[in-house]
Amino acid sequence: MTHDPNSTDILVIGSGAAGLTAALNLAGRFRVTVLAKGAMNEGSTAWAQGGIAAVLEPGDTFDNHVEDTMIAGAGLNDRATVEFVVEGAPAAIARLVELGVPFNMDGNTLHLTREGGHSHRRIVHVDDATGWAVQEALLKAAHANPNITLVPDMICIDLATSRHELRYSGAGHVHGVYAVNRATGRVELFTARATVLATGGAGRTYQFSTAPRGATGDGIAMAWRAGARVSNMEFMQFHPTCLFHLEVKNFLITEAVRGEGGHLINPVTHKRFMAYYDPERLELAPRDVVARAIDAEIKRFGLDYVHLDISHRGADFVAAHFPTIHAKLTGLGIDMTHEPIPVVPAQHYTCGGVVVDRDGRTDLPGLYAAGEVTQSGLHGANRLASNSLLECFVFGEAAAAHIAANWDALPPPPAIRPWDESRVTDSDEEVVIKQNWTEIRRFMWNYVGIVRTTKRLERAAHRIRLLTEEVNDYYGHFRVTPDLIELRNLLQSAELIVRCALQRRESRGLHYTLDYPDRLETAVDTVLLP
Repeated sequence: MTHDPNSTDILVIGSGAAGLTAALNLAGRFRVTVLAKGAMNEGSTAWAQGGIAAVLEPGDTFDNHVEDTMIAGAGLNDRATVEFVVEGAPAAIARLVELGVPFNMDGNTLHLTREGGHSHRRIVHVDDATGWAVQEALLKAAHANPNITLVPDMICIDLATSRHELRYSGAGHVHGVYAVNRATGRVELFTARATVLATGGAGRTYQFSTAPRGATGDGIAMAWRAGARVSNMEFMQFHPTCLFHLEVKNFLITEAVRGEGGHLINPVTHKRFMAYYDPERLELAPRDVVARAIDAEIKRFGLDYVHLDISHRGADFVAAHFPTIHAKLTGLGIDMTHEPIPVVPAQHYTCGGVVVDRDGRTDLPGLYAAGEVTQSGLHGANRLASNSLLECFVFGEAAAAHIAANWDALPPPPAIRPWDESRVTDSDEEVVIKQNWTEIRRFMWNYVGIVRTTKRLERAAHRIRLLTEEVNDYYGHFRVTPDLIELRNLLQSAELIVRCALQRRESRGLHYTLDYPDRLETAVDTVLLP
């Protein structure tokens, strides 16, 4: 029997660590269709340099990892969720070893590196390109599994819910998704008894970002439009050290460069400057502290970038520890073994997202979610380094387990209306999409960036209102295209970020506002109701 990918048992949207983990855990019993927006390996997972955090070192404990996560998250984390993920980490690593991920070894144990915010060495890694190795191993296993059908180049428009049934219903059940086939330009309907959102973050709402091009908040926007709650979108993590280069826009210089002794230096004064901002922890302070310090230094001295220098560790050490970065920089004419690397902060990770419980369930029956698209309670107000891939494995598996255990309670999809193809006019104004896209990313960077004020946020909210009218008008008249779908989702994500930021009248973790510089006594999630 051939598997019709458009009518399947389980639909997974996204082909990164979270999506493929869910698919592989379900394929023993069920037929699974996995949709990717572009190629199957183009998501954020493949770009993750750092590694995966797990308690494996003698003397390290689950409590230590929990504590480090809670400190980074500025007390906003849900402790039970943090414990659940931390305790699931060693088993997740063991399964990746089984899948053939070639982690670096130290004798016959896994080599562990240390990153900012961690009290112990607990990052397992494959050189400085862990994500790529993980993505390859997961994809290889998925390709080999006859119950998994991988479908590239599908840009999801909206979830198919009870509202789209032939007989309209307000039950709010999710039955699948409508998506544009990039090859044909036609809209296809995919239906399933359970849908797993694993679509990643909304990093492309910002002008400078380490996220891949596809990170336009699609899953967050689709779930919100379908009626799911969204939470903590104000907590956008900015990676402190993205390469500053005119041609190469989103190359990350991993946290581990500072973990292994790299210094941050002001290129004008030639002095290390972290001592002025965090004299105790210096370069190993959590990411939000380091990003704000670099931002302040850049603004104060009118710089384009600051220097990150690890050349004092010696050429052999640097080349052996950071082969990928070393090769990339050498190709760009920068020799990190002898000279500093020019770096700037860039948007890196979306801590907020669709509200899920510990089974990966959203508010909508039939819809699960895992990974960066979610707000699970793990990260709180700031994600600890290398907890992100970990969350994908633990929640991908948790969602799969809940779907399998409750299979009989999930109704088969009813008859769903096909996509309305009556809007057949092709847009002649592609320039409008480009202009709006550029405008959003610029004002989000300037007004909703590392340091915020209420006035800046209100300005952003005003621009979003104007653009939303324009985009909705456009969306109502023209045939949907991949660019238009992404613009609509980007704008919706931006609106959710700004709404959350305006609701938080304090500075906590990644949300730093000059109007409310103090942290309130009680930590409370920002939750938006549709």
